[in-house]
Amino acid sequence: MYYIGVDLGTSSVKLVLMKDNGEITKVVSKEYDLFFPKTGWSEQNPVDWYRQSVAGIKELISDVKKEEVAGISFGGQMHGLVILDSSDEVLRPAILWNDGRTGEECDYLNNVIGREKISRYTANMALTGFTAPKLLWVKKHEPEIFNRIAKIMLPKDYLAYCFTGVHCTDVSDASGMLLFDVEHKCWSDEMIEIVGIQKNQLAKIYESYEVVGTLTNTAAEELGLTTNVKVIAGAGDNAAGAIGTGTIEHGMCSVSLGTSGTVFIASDNFAVDENNALHSFAHANGKFHFLGCMLCAASANKWWMEDVLRTKEFAKEQQEISKLGENEVYFLPYLMGERTPHNDPSARGAFIGMSMNTTRGDMTLAVLEGVTFALRDAVEIARSFGVKVERVRLIGGGAKSDLWCKLVANILDVTVEKLACEEGPGYGAAMLAAVGCGAFASVSEAADKLIRVTDTIRQEPDLVEKYNKKYEVFRELYPALKPVYRML
Repeated sequence: MYYIGVDLGTSSVKLVLMKDNGEITKVVSKEYDLFFPKTGWSEQNPVDWYRQSVAGIKELISDVKKEEVAGISFGGQMHGLVILDSSDEVLRPAILWNDGRTGEECDYLNNVIGREKISRYTANMALTGFTAPKLLWVKKHEPEIFNRIAKIMLPKDYLAYCFTGVHCTDVSDASGMLLFDVEHKCWSDEMIEIVGIQKNQLAKIYESYEVVGTLTNTAAEELGLTTNVKVIAGAGDNAAGAIGTGTIEHGMCSVSLGTSGTVFIASDNFAVDENNALHSFAHANGKFHFLGCMLCAASANKWWMEDVLRTKEFAKEQQEISKLGENEVYFLPYLMGERTPHNDPSARGAFIGMSMNTTRGDMTLAVLEGVTFALRDAVEIARSFGVKVERVRLIGGGAKSDLWCKLVANILDVTVEKLACEEGPGYGAAMLAAVGCGAFASVSEAADKLIRVTDTIRQEPDLVEKYNKKYEVFRELYPALKPVYRML
């Protein structure tokens, strides 16, 4: 049998066709438009997601019998606000995760209602990307639309509705709405009252691997599939991606060295960072996870190489670097401000410690080390909860660098594992579909049988000791520069 994973991204939908042995037989991508009506705004038309997903799925399954497709599930861009009227028609374009219009609403939630109170209700603080501040914005600026809202949904859940007719969401994606009681996995009555909505406007909650329904006659006809195809709830993109890397058991960690950097740590137990530097969300395996996000990871290295050094020879620049743990130059990778752990949009990048002996290689190494030190900030918060982070599954463009892999192993003091498959949320979604259809007894069993480690990089005690000392210096730099950032 075959399982379809739908990765609903910001610029395109990526569709993965997976056999029940985990083999990916085909991948299809379909793009759609992204709109910026005003500076800082970011919107999309949900109907475009559906049309392109339908076109992509039809292409994806063109070489298989429709009776052989058993299930569909999702990994999707989180936090986006999709609102429907009483006829289930979209009321306005979706306001996306990277939309920055809700500064005033976040200030209201964090400072007037109170960050500690919001965190107690939802395990997180208000950020501009989250869904609840978007609702408050619509309430203030588009009251006639707000008053017509019948259902409040997330991007991937709109697709699930189009396929099944069921208004649904899953615990991982709901965790990023700031309307969800993460600890108890239910809607927060307090937040519902604060935002001024009704509970019946919110979708039914499922675990990520649970079946929400089967294809409607209309959807089956459009997709070229049967009405026996099961639709499984799926997960937010980070949680689905973690399933796709097998980051499931307590203390397991996946690090993405992409344009931005994410640290995803699975946990059996619920906990909240008192400073809300780490997100506390429900995981797609039925438990919990911590999520740290830095805004510049591989993009910081790209900036240094292409914009400053004027070269695309990334590997060549790293070839001459051999002495690790002894670099006197430090780099703060806050080129776009920072999320974890500082939540400071005014933070900026900086080189510190240069002398007349500083070389081009020292600067290049400092950039890689600085990004990795910043990733460690997130890991250390989870360790403070008693979570033992000993293994990291490394993905993203930065994982192609042997030097960077070695830095991650020694700066984070972990064993780094590289994987055979890097299809991310789409693969994780296909795995969730297989679990929901009964091909595997649990998410853990699916990960054990399908995820394959191809390379292992182990830490070296001497280097770990050197980098522990350097990390202590790195931790002092942001607090020292914070007053200066306010003056820039």
